[in-house]
Amino acid sequence: MSIFSSSLLLVTLIRTAGGGHGSILVPSPKSQGKSSAGTTPRVCHRYRDRAAGAWSGVGEEEERAEWGRAAKEERRAGMRTWPPGLWPSTPSRSSLSSSRPSDLGSGSSPSLVVVFDEIWPMYSRPHDVRVRMKAVGICGSDVHYLKTMRCAAFVVKEPMVIGHECAGVVEEVGGEVKSLVPGDRVALEPGISCWRCSHCKGGRYNLCPEMKFFATPPVHGSLANQVVHPADLCFKLPENVSLEEGAMCEPLSVGVHACRRAAIGPETNVLIMGAGPIGLVTMLAARAFGAPRIVIVDVDDHRLSVAKSLGADDVVTVSPNVQDIDEEVVQIQNKMGAEVDVVFDCAGFSKTMSTALNVARAGGKVCLVGMGHNEMTVPLTPAAAREVDIIGIFRYKDTWPLCLEFLRSGKIDVKPLITHRFGFSQQEVEEAFEVSARGRNAIKVMFNL
Repeated sequence: MSIFSSSLLLVTLIRTAGGGHGSILVPSPKSQGKSSAGTTPRVCHRYRDRAAGAWSGVGEEEERAEWGRAAKEERRAGMRTWPPGLWPSTPSRSSLSSSRPSDLGSGSSPSLVVVFDEIWPMYSRPHDVRVRMKAVGICGSDVHYLKTMRCAAFVVKEPMVIGHECAGVVEEVGGEVKSLVPGDRVALEPGISCWRCSHCKGGRYNLCPEMKFFATPPVHGSLANQVVHPADLCFKLPENVSLEEGAMCEPLSVGVHACRRAAIGPETNVLIMGAGPIGLVTMLAARAFGAPRIVIVDVDDHRLSVAKSLGADDVVTVSPNVQDIDEEVVQIQNKMGAEVDVVFDCAGFSKTMSTALNVARAGGKVCLVGMGHNEMTVPLTPAAAREVDIIGIFRYKDTWPLCLEFLRSGKIDVKPLITHRFGFSQQEVEEAFEVSARGRNAIKVMFNL
């Protein structure tokens, strides 16, 4: 175990009784943990609270000893998880007066908090690297967490650093790291699995019940100026692939994994429900896998125009108010001009799922990519009578090398998807999330750190 000491800047999601959505607090490193108004910041680094001394009254040596005992138990159990105090860490409890459980009732609202800590010790292991973040994208899940403190079944109960679409430059490497050196540009796969369970041993590590995934409660994310991460989850970028494109490997991986699960090939006609970022990268992946005809459906004409410019064979504009599914099915079938072999539902709503099940050919496939609602009422009996296969899609596995090869070869171009870019200041972070949440003409919002 070693300790990296360096400056830290991160964005943390909390729930406050006061300020509204997107309120930002940036404590000065010279203020010893005080805000400009002289009050104690709501969020400081867990390891040492500059305003109140060591965390929860525990001294620095006791804190390290506590972590050491936890790490020893983990090693004894064969676990490979982030122990208390390891990046990304939980902010100091003594500075979270506005986000204690008693304050999390009605009337409270999610907030973004930018925190700066001048010197920050980050624990690392021999196979870890410290990466200076350079590009971090905003995912729809980040916006969900900001607006509702939850995404699907994942609920934010403690302050959490957000962000998981990321790329950066290696600054330090652990003693056992042979594949990377300082200065390498890398894209990070954000999930750390246990490698012991049946799913991991069977190659489906994305289903690992012990998965530690950036910005999935309670695990912190990558919207910080630096992250410590296992070297084998940091993939070196080809020379002609930018850091922004490297960060786009994360959403692109969802589309690549979906196409693998659906066995997309040169004889597979594809329909995509939803022209958001995931729908668009799924379209790009399907084309790279050889799909001869791709039609994409959405309610937003701007996003459909983007889809058309990226290579969709045709697009279908539907109204969110139309309840006649049969009418939509006929409209889609006419646009497709052939049987629909595979439908990717990248929206995840009852209406899109119902349309997908009805439009897929007998013996076809419907892939659930989007996570809109936990419960839906859909026509399963007619789909069963036509033997339509329903396939679940959850994140990805073993996709980064292929994504990077698609980008290197030019088979996939993700650059047009990046519509907005922001720096990492208080004002820009707030504005970036407002743009992403509004969604008007925004596809992918990217931070350049």
